[in-house]
Amino acid sequence: MLLGTLLVLFLLGGTGPASAHAALRGTDPEDGAVLKSAPRHLTLTFTESVGLLDDSFRVLDPDGRRLRVGEPQHASNGADTARVTLPAKLAEGTYTVAWRVVSADSHPVSGAFTFSVGKASVTTAIVDTGPTEDPATKSLYNLARYLAYLAAALLIGTATFMAVCRPPDAPVLARLLRSGWWTLLAATLALLVLRGPYESGEGPLAAFSAESLTRTLTSRPGLILLARLALLLVAAVYLVRLARQRKPYGWSGAALAAGLAVTWAAGEHASAGIQVPVAMASAALHLLATAVWLGGLAALLVTLYRAHLTPAAVTRFSRLAFASVTVLAVTGVYQSWRALGSWDALTGTTYGRLLLLKLAGVLLLLTAAAASRRWTARLATVGAETVAAKNAVSEKAVRESEKAVREKVPEAVGGPSLPESPGDTSEPSASVGPASEGREPTGLDPSAPDPSAPDPAHRRALRRSVLAEVVVGAVVLAVTTILTSTLPGRAQAEAVAQGPAVVGASVTNVPFDVGTPGGRGKVQITLDPGRVGDNSIEALVFGPDGGVSVVPELRISFTHPGKDIGPLDAELTDKGGYWANSFLNLPIAGKWEMKVTVRTSDVDQVSETRTVVVR
Repeated sequence: MLLGTLLVLFLLGGTGPASAHAALRGTDPEDGAVLKSAPRHLTLTFTESVGLLDDSFRVLDPDGRRLRVGEPQHASNGADTARVTLPAKLAEGTYTVAWRVVSADSHPVSGAFTFSVGKASVTTAIVDTGPTEDPATKSLYNLARYLAYLAAALLIGTATFMAVCRPPDAPVLARLLRSGWWTLLAATLALLVLRGPYESGEGPLAAFSAESLTRTLTSRPGLILLARLALLLVAAVYLVRLARQRKPYGWSGAALAAGLAVTWAAGEHASAGIQVPVAMASAALHLLATAVWLGGLAALLVTLYRAHLTPAAVTRFSRLAFASVTVLAVTGVYQSWRALGSWDALTGTTYGRLLLLKLAGVLLLLTAAAASRRWTARLATVGAETVAAKNAVSEKAVRESEKAVREKVPEAVGGPSLPESPGDTSEPSASVGPASEGREPTGLDPSAPDPSAPDPAHRRALRRSVLAEVVVGAVVLAVTTILTSTLPGRAQAEAVAQGPAVVGASVTNVPFDVGTPGGRGKVQITLDPGRVGDNSIEALVFGPDGGVSVVPELRISFTHPGKDIGPLDAELTDKGGYWANSFLNLPIAGKWEMKVTVRTSDVDQVSETRTVVVR
């Protein structure tokens, strides 16, 4: 099944770009533009709809002083824009703009650019956009997200296990349901409180700001979390009714589970990019299948250790788990294709490598599940044999009791014992006292395991395999949590293609073609700050399909012909998807020849030369 998933990913990997996470598509004025007259507005255009913050724009004048600008708003042509009004009169010189927005999938995005009025000037403005999120806030927020995933799986999976598998009434499952509900409630409240500082990049203490909480409650992610809280309150009423009436998990419970799953789909990657309705439905089904499988495994494990479980219940869960894995495979293939965009992104981006790690975890999970299915089959076989043996013993006891009654009744009335007629198949009257005393009491379930019997080896083995599934499943959920906060491969390629949001950086695109099939593309080289002295250099290789490409070797050198300096090797190192060096010294200003050598195989390579200006 896993190999089939990878095959489909390979076949679909060459589709054109899309996005999830907003990428900056363009600015008006353009980055580095020199304008004859001052603009009245600044407008940013993104690859998807974005949310605005009170502090979405910071504009610094040539002297580094912050300007008073209007309130951020969307332009008239769509929600994928951000616009702010500038002061009426701007002095001559270079202005620096730092921006920050929230993408449709709830992740903050930030950057910066410059423009000049009249003529460019040497600006003293230093804009440090810093990390997109505060490290402490991000850690707490991601922990709350992981606990929310875990609790949702426990809540939905346990309820489904009770409904479909119909285990013996065990109070431990009711406690498991309550634990899942309370954990999900606490995690959702934590996400709601931390959402404000997570968006603004502030520390955790900013969560206690009334302004931050008010902004969160009126934002799209905040409304989604409020909807989840409302569904949890309804779920509490349902769980109370379930505990009192012991009724099965019906359509009302299924609707609640689907509603909870939609609150995740509406706030994650599925809510932005291409095919949003299909993606949201797929994401909701993926989460439900994960919850039914992993949460059901937890319920099965607890029941195996704390209560008696019939073989029939274990068999029902085995079938339910197989159906869940099928749904996971189908929805997982679609979501992977949608997020990656190219086959190279599977190994050339952080998202792709995390996805490979998740697939490895799923492979281990399926291996443990196969072992569990084998032990389940043995348990069912032994259970059937036990039931048959008990029934045989019970029938034999009844026949012997009836025979004894027939022999004793004639003696009791003084007559000789009559031989039993071969054709006599009549049953003795239920009113005969001795016969009723010799029967096995009714109301006992012969399939119920004997509490005093020793724990058989197959039951212990099933416990161990299910425990392994639960542990690996928890790890897979952790990787999933990281995946949902990581820029997908499609969006990463598109964001890089738009150029870096770094003030003063020099960006050069160098096309190449080694003359073999699939051996063409371009290298995007960013030189920051592009001035005399120490610079950092980053290079990203794109393949013929426009996706990020992985090459075995990339070399860049710089030569200054006028001063007879060089070649200076940039000493690039492979950073896993891109090449970089943080300390490249270019000693003098002027025009430098940059030689780029790309090797695509052991024997195929090409060199291209471009001129870059160092100020």
